[in-house]
Amino acid sequence: MLRQYRLSDYRFRLILWVVALATLGILIIGSANSEYQMKQTFGLIGGVVIMILISLFDYTWILNFYWLIYLLGTVLLALVLSPLGVTRNSATRWINLGFQFQPSDIVKIMLILFFAKFFEEREDRVSKLKTILYAVLLIGVQLFLIYKEPDLSTTIVVALMFCVLYFMAGLSYKIICGILVVFIPVMVILMSILMQPDQKLISEYQMTRVYAWLRPDEYPQDAYQQQNSIKAVGSGQLYGKGLNNDDIDSVKNGNFIPETQTDFIFAVAGEELGFLGCCGIVLLEFLIALECLLIGRRAKVLSGTLICAGMASLIFFQSFINISVATGLFPNTGITLPFVSYGLTSLISFCIGIGFVLNVGLQTRKY
Repeated sequence: MLRQYRLSDYRFRLILWVVALATLGILIIGSANSEYQMKQTFGLIGGVVIMILISLFDYTWILNFYWLIYLLGTVLLALVLSPLGVTRNSATRWINLGFQFQPSDIVKIMLILFFAKFFEEREDRVSKLKTILYAVLLIGVQLFLIYKEPDLSTTIVVALMFCVLYFMAGLSYKIICGILVVFIPVMVILMSILMQPDQKLISEYQMTRVYAWLRPDEYPQDAYQQQNSIKAVGSGQLYGKGLNNDDIDSVKNGNFIPETQTDFIFAVAGEELGFLGCCGIVLLEFLIALECLLIGRRAKVLSGTLICAGMASLIFFQSFINISVATGLFPNTGITLPFVSYGLTSLISFCIGIGFVLNVGLQTRKY
């Protein structure tokens, strides 16, 4: 459970990147809405403490309970759809157990742990049809529960993360090519179905967001949030207007985007820190993901490699989608920017994931 480690193997650099990015996020959150700044500060302090504590526990021992981890994650997602679920803005993504939190955030980490052990146990038969169907069934249950909230963006991120985990587990290239051959025409058919007015695959409000993204002039009420975000990012130019500025035309002061401290935090960063500030955020997200991959390369067992690859892919895909929405590359969908957006569940969940990565780094092949 607890082991003796060498201090020289501890990846302090990864902690530095995480704290630097989260601190920058706290400054931006305070500028966007000061009432959330102190909560996020306490969240970061608690998250770092939890991250360090988890980094000292032997991850291989924790993975012995991987089926319990999967079942707990499934129960948490099922509770969201129960009377305990809390609805905001037409979506039920939170549960109230005396305090509110978003289960899908912590379930992402739980799925990484589960499939790290699941694929390690089946390392010699990951390309067998039975294993593929079993894995798809297991991830399909949780994807379905997340999708029903509805939370399409998290569903996409988790699905992509699962694909990376399976690829890193050693899935045959022949099977990957076969999947792509089938996947591409299926996606074309799926997109044609989605464009039909009477389609039932996604909800009406989600489809409206797609139309607003494609034709913003025809859907001004639905496109205004994303269009204002694009303008805000561009208005910052190279150096930005500065944190806590008094510009009446700014995103926060003009209330052009509601709740900028969450999904559209990158718009505030672009406006107040400019292009250089945005590059700094992207660079830090990249460095954290890269550090996870570098640690995973030296893991002593496959499960360690998969934990690191899973965290790297989660940070990359979630950052990419959030920034793409804020800059108009993707339709509007709600998902946080890792370590930057306000959200205690999201921040602490990512800190937990990084804690496991740090422990993988303490147990390298040389032992």
